[in-house]
Amino acid sequence: MSATGLAPAAPENVTIEPTSARIERRRQKSLAGAVRAPRLARFLAFLLGTVWLVIVLVPIYYMVLASFRTQGEYLTGNPWLPTGGLSLSSYSTVLSATGIAVDFRNSAILTLAAIVIVVLFSLGAAYRIVRRGSRFAAVSFRLILFGLAVPIQAIIIPIFIIVVKMHLYDTLIAVILAASASLIAVAVLLMVNYVRAIPVELFDAMTVDGAGEWTVFIRLVWPMARPVLAVVSIFAGLGAWNNFLLPLILTQSASTNVLPIGLYLVASTSQYGVDVPVVMAAVLLSVLPLVVLYFGLRRQFVQGLGGLAIR
Repeated sequence: MSATGLAPAAPENVTIEPTSARIERRRQKSLAGAVRAPRLARFLAFLLGTVWLVIVLVPIYYMVLASFRTQGEYLTGNPWLPTGGLSLSSYSTVLSATGIAVDFRNSAILTLAAIVIVVLFSLGAAYRIVRRGSRFAAVSFRLILFGLAVPIQAIIIPIFIIVVKMHLYDTLIAVILAASASLIAVAVLLMVNYVRAIPVELFDAMTVDGAGEWTVFIRLVWPMARPVLAVVSIFAGLGAWNNFLLPLILTQSASTNVLPIGLYLVASTSQYGVDVPVVMAAVLLSVLPLVVLYFGLRRQFVQGLGGLAIR
């Protein structure tokens, strides 16, 4: 301190920055950091997405390349390069295999029937559970959700006994009913969460206009639930189309075989071991209907996933 008791004066060559300038400088630094953060996040997302894309595409590339080879070329050539030429013999073998057309037809019937049953039952059950709000509806919802805790493998013997007692063994009806029942719990859970998000004012407005429950279900719930219907349809289609255990246990004749059983038979009938190109061709052909189903419902599917995520 100086002799007068005052604070020492600032040196003449030091410039004191105004407060407004300091605030503006800090704001510019924070804005620059905010710009760098999204760029880093986008780069990491792009990097992780690229890695995941490679992980997904490499097996598909291997399958497609193997399906266009013969067994000899597959065993002797480079499995990752199209050396030795390509051939359609594997596809012709699959298409000419005995029973593969019947297996495809049975799988198509099973899948379409399961989608219809699961969609109609789950949406109807969700509508009654949400609109009723009674104790019986709550208990019914809990009983349905209890199916999530019981894997199908744990109750396959009781299912087999019930099917035999009902004289439905070795029929597609038994597989359709069992496969649909195994998919109901998840479908009802998705439907209930979606129907609950529909504003109550819309139900009240239609009720005031004199609409009955069936009219409300058809004209309000069904149109607004289309995104989740696409999600449930794809989920049920995948579960029914790829189901191997239930057809294996509940059927035995060639006339009731489905495509997973047919693929297993194609892979195990070669006297020289597994014909890998034929199996790869059969698997690729079996995937085509699922790809068509997804692309047909992809827009509603994405909307449904977005709606479920928000909820």
